Amino acid sequence: MEVRQLHGWPETAEEATRIQDELRPLLELGTPGPQDLTTVAGLDVAYADGSDRLAAAVVVLDAATLDVVEEVTVTGIAAFPYIPGLFAFRELPALVEALSKLTITPDLLVCDGHGLAHPRRFGLACHLGVLTGVPSIGVAKTHFLGTYDPPGPDRGAASPLHDDGETIGLVLRTQSGIRPVHVSVGHRIGLDTARRHVLELSPRYRLPETTRHADHLSRKTLARS
Repeated sequence: MEVRQLHGWPETAEEATRIQDELRPLLELGTPGPQDLTTVAGLDVAYADGSDRLAAAVVVLDAATLDVVEEVTVTGIAAFPYIPGLFAFRELPALVEALSKLTITPDLLVCDGHGLAHPRRFGLACHLGVLTGVPSIGVAKTHFLGTYDPPGPDRGAASPLHDDGETIGLVLRTQSGIRPVHVSVGHRIGLDTARRHVLELSPRYRLPETTRHADHLSRKTLARS
């Protein structure tokens, strides 16, 4: 699939912040986004303990059956330090390389991370959405930014995630009685649509099948590299 080269890879926090600020106006927000999906991709990165060695995985699933139809992996070294709010730059080079090797352009990217739920409203899901032009969402395992009331205990219960007077995402219970996930839009999709797709992709477990497959593949690839 095509991935646009809109910038080089930064070497400093100042350069990375400037790239986020320059790309943020390119986000397309406020539209419902794709209602019916044919294929959907999950993206995840695994890191070796005690080093910057990593493996990135992109797994494309059939949206109806949740069967794997394509997968790509890339191994490498994280080229950017860990800095809160700029974490995406550790993963972007490997993920972009993996996406560019796909023969299928999916209808939706599901990132293991955040979209608008980010201090500069430009998390990993936003960045990848702008570079690919594909609708994208972030589904994060942990809280990063904002305040919320705990959602109800049943599957499908959700609470808005707020920061500085804005709704930046939602906290969604994908399975009854299980810890919720944090969902935020990235590009070309609305929050209601994102919520529906995340539930459809999570029929049995807390995390979407896209994330589960990509997580498993990235860890397996890292162990073999």
